[in-house]
Amino acid sequence: MAKRAGLLRRIGRGMLTALAAAAALAVLLVLAMRWINPWTSAFMVSSRLEALFAGDHQYQTNYQWVDLEQISPQAALAVIASEDQQFPFHAGFDFKSIREAVRHNAVNRHKRGASTISQQVAKNLFLWSGRSYLRKGLEAGFTLLIEVCWPKERILEVYLNIAQFGPDVYGVQAAAQSYYHKDARRLNRADSALLAAVLPNPLRLRVEAPSSYVLSRRDWIAGQMAELGGTSYLNLVEADANRKP
Repeated sequence: MAKRAGLLRRIGRGMLTALAAAAALAVLLVLAMRWINPWTSAFMVSSRLEALFAGDHQYQTNYQWVDLEQISPQAALAVIASEDQQFPFHAGFDFKSIREAVRHNAVNRHKRGASTISQQVAKNLFLWSGRSYLRKGLEAGFTLLIEVCWPKERILEVYLNIAQFGPDVYGVQAAAQSYYHKDARRLNRADSALLAAVLPNPLRLRVEAPSSYVLSRRDWIAGQMAELGGTSYLNLVEADANRKP
């Protein structure tokens, strides 16, 4: 019994040490990416692997990083209007939207999400798709780390660069070039609203062949952009950057 108890204690200590090391690595990784631009993301890697396993050896990830200053403010505003209108104010989680989504999903077949931009960055950059409790727990942890370590401008910059806009199109620069044949800095309000309209499901919703649903969602997003006060709303995001050293 004593040997068994000793073995269990050693296993327990080993597990705690491993968890502490993993947590420290996560902190260092998130902190480093405040300044280091990601060259890929977990979702990009996953898509690449899926293509290889499916026998598609021609698959190429269309991804090109651009700094926030090289992205049209209209594109930045469009993703906020579409995905997370409380982005400048919350600390990673929009609990009001979560409550509304829970009530909606309890009585409706079509489910509504409530992920913030910060949560989507955590998931897309570091994790895998799915609905397990483990993944959601890791997503919450990474979201808190991102909110603590990065200013809002950096969160928005990373999101705009790693968000998926098509089967192999990642980031607003690749999307602007693929669908509009121009750089992200030249996107206008209509362009930006249409790109944001496909974000909930970029594998089914298409920029190049928009359905009536996508077009109605584009118009709704454009209206929300105006309701938020136009690109001056981004001043709230910039103000957060000025508060964080």
